[in-house]
Amino acid sequence: MSQKRRNKYTKAFRDAVTERLRNCGDVTALAKEVGVHRTLLYKWRERMETRQKGLPVAGEQRLHGEIHQLKRLLAEKTLEADFFRGALQKIEARRQNKGRSGRKASTTKSGS
Repeated sequence: MSQKRRNKYTKAFRDAVTERLRNCGDVTALAKEVGVHRTLLYKWRERMETRQKGLPVAGEQRLHGEIHQLKRLLAEKTLEADFFRGALQKIEARRQNKGRSGRKASTTKSGS
């Protein structure tokens, strides 16, 4: 049976420490003072900034993933378009070279 993970620190505590972090010059000293690892302070600050922007943390991560995927797809499509553009140029060049043989183009006679 899985248990729901509980936060070790209250929201009020996290918010207060995050506010202090904004004006703090030495993050390591603040971390020691409040008894929290400094990387956790950075995570709290990032979450607070994300909340203030109006995006949920998980939502922002999802959006970053979608942006990454769309950039990758755009790069693939750009490569495909470049490939087909080059192939079309080669085909057009071959057609122009064949049309310059110096002979008259063959035409069909009408049945009149």
